[in-house]
This record gives sequence, structure tokens and C-alpha cells, in this order.
Amino acid sequence: MAELDIHQFACLGDNYGVLVHDREAGTTASIDAPEVAPIVAALDEKGWRLTHILTTHHHHDHVGGIEALKAETHCTVIAPRSDAHVFPGRDVALAEGDDYTLGSHTLKVLETPGHTSDHVTYWLPEAGVAFVGDTLFAMGCGRLFEGDAETMWHSLQKIMALPPETRIYCGHEYTEANARFALSIEPGNMALQARFAEVLALRKKGLATLPTTLALELATNPFLRPESPEIQARLAMEGAPLWEIFAEIRRRKDMA
Repeated sequence: MAELDIHQFACLGDNYGVLVHDREAGTTASIDAPEVAPIVAALDEKGWRLTHILTTHHHHDHVGGIEALKAETHCTVIAPRSDAHVFPGRDVALAEGDDYTLGSHTLKVLETPGHTSDHVTYWLPEAGVAFVGDTLFAMGCGRLFEGDAETMWHSLQKIMALPPETRIYCGHEYTEANARFALSIEPGNMALQARFAEVLALRKKGLATLPTTLALELATNPFLRPESPEIQARLAMEGAPLWEIFAEIRRRKDMA
């Protein structure tokens, strides 16, 4: 199996652009296309040619650069199979359970609605990496713009079922704010306390806090931890359905 080179860089203030390069096949995929100039600069820096764009959902800060990049590179645009939203330049429509050959790797698609109705996650099992867009963040999750809490909880469970060593690439650098909120929900979590200190040190140096790993999120992300006795007690929701506990955490984050 050919090794993948993954290059992450800043776009649009707090977005992340990500390029995924298969050395053997010569393919290079951009995860979403937030902004043209940083993506072109990253391609030039690496000496890679853009062959694919993998679109996670329809929000403008994830699709804004697609048409210009496709016109310049003639890349293949892969996007969710959605009737609700138009994806600019879409060539390949994928849905839950679909596989797509990307270079020498198999790309698996998980439908993860909640943030938007069309959101998908791209998982490359051989490489041990998942691109989750705005469904999951480091110590956070996406706002529920086009879905309800039960739908989002079901989507997060799909990601939680991946191997714990899976590296998780998210769409935004929200980690410090998410960590502060997480500590208000589960202050006794020692792993969370230690991670918060690490995040502060990274951000003080202007460094990225991503990618993360699923194992780290399972240990420190309150949105993945409604089973935590401390969280249930603090919310006065002992024994409640997990999706309802998740919903209350999401409600509190929206109000924070």
C-alpha cells in the first residue's frame, strides 16, 4: 500500500485546507476547497498536481474554491449524492456505503448528517485517516443547522465506531474554545485537563491543534461522552437516553 502524504494549512481565517497525496499513483486530493489561493500555494510548495476534490458538505466555506480550481486543473470533483443542494462542478456523487478508488487507496463514505443534511465523512481505512468536515471537531462538534440532535448523535456514533487510532482531520481550528467549554461540562476529566494545557501551549506558539485521533476525542470530547457519570450528574440527566444528553450539551454550547 502506497504511503499517503497529508499536508494541512490554514484557509479563510479558521478553516483548514488539506491535501492528500498518493506518491505511487501521483494523485492529489483536496479535502473541500475553502479558498483558491492557499490551495494553489500549497500545491506549488509541494510540487503536486490537483486531481480530485473531496467535498464534505455544501457550506460556502467548504465549496467556495471548487469552480475555479476545477477550471484551472480539470480535477474530478467528488461530492455527496444530495438532491437538496447543488455542488458546483460535481463529477462523482457518493453516498453511504459507497467505495471510491483514490490512487492506490479505497475511500469509504459515511453519511454523517446533522450539521447539514448532506454531510459525509471520507474514511481511508488502509491509511488510518478520516476527513470529518464539520461533523466532529477537536473536543467539539458542528452546530445543528439542518438536522436535529438525534440525527447528529447517530452520525457521531458512526465516527466513534472507527478504529480508535484513526487520525481525524476537521474543518476548523476551534480547539481552544471547545476545550474551555468541555471543561465546564466535565471538569474532573484528568485527560481533558492535560489536553487543555497542551492546546494552550500549541496556540501560544501559533501552531495547529489538528489532526486529532479518535482515541483522544473519545477520552476528552464531551459530545462523544454522554455516558460519563460526571457529565450526567452535572446535567442532572442520570440514566437519560444518550442522544438527549448529547442534545443538552449541544444546547449549552450554542448558548456559551
